[in-house]
Amino acid sequence: QVHLVESGGGSTEPGGDLRLSCAASANGVSFSCMAWFRQAPGKEREGVASISSYETRTYTASVEGRFNISQNLAKDALYLQMNNLKPEDTAMYYCATSVRYCSGTYSLLRSAYDFWGQGTQVTVSS
Repeated sequence: QVHLVESGGGSTEPGGDLRLSCAASANGVSFSCMAWFRQAPGKEREGVASISSYETRTYTASVEGRFNISQNLAKDALYLQMNNLKPEDTAMYYCATSVRYCSGTYSLLRSAYDFWGQGTQVTVSS
């Protein structure tokens, strides 16, 4: 059974930075793709950034140039460095992993992922 735990969420003012982490207990499962999703109140869960086992990265347009996704495959860990945060970035952020390779637009779809964490809240407000 795969278990994902997110951490690093919190509150910050606009322009601030936060770094999210996701620790995976893979139990022998190999991930080919990992991603961050977010869901704001009243909105659909959306893909924010993904990274494949080949280090191919994909970002949704609204975070391009501000967020950076990275991973440590040896530790089954995923990170999201979020810089210059905006109020519209406020949401619950979820870590997701897949045993299938994914890239491009497909890698930001919920259907591409097999396992999910419980989420960590990010609030950006002055």
